[in-house]
Amino acid sequence: MVFKIIMTSLKRKRYTQKYLEIADVWSKLSYAKRKKVGCIIVKDSIIISDGYNGTPTGFDNECEDVLGQTKWYVIHAEANAILKLARSNNSAKESTMYITLSPCKECAKLILQSGIKEVYYSEEYKDKDGIQFLNDSGLKCERIYKE
Repeated sequence: MVFKIIMTSLKRKRYTQKYLEIADVWSKLSYAKRKKVGCIIVKDSIIISDGYNGTPTGFDNECEDVLGQTKWYVIHAEANAILKLARSNNSAKESTMYITLSPCKECAKLILQSGIKEVYYSEEYKDKDGIQFLNDSGLKCERIYKE
């Protein structure tokens, strides 16, 4: 029994690393210059949604203004993945989110409301309030360091 738990744990760790690698690849689609962020949502070992930070449909792909600041209307990777999922027949309930950067406060609210049960991320956002909010809400939110 202990061996089975160890093997399950090793497999889980391996998959978590790979899903974060996929989110990293997805982040490269972003037109942002300052910070490219990628996200995938997985349920029952199937990727059910993905997203990256960018402008809304119909806007130019410039994410930063002339001062280099992110434009207010840029949609975060997590929000894009959740919005994409909302347009499908899938549900985020009991799913897992993998993101390259920990969620901000606004995205943390969306994550909680969408029914996602776990969040794994590889880099930490400067404001840790989103992580704190998710942890306080009973949602597992964990940083996974790149190997």
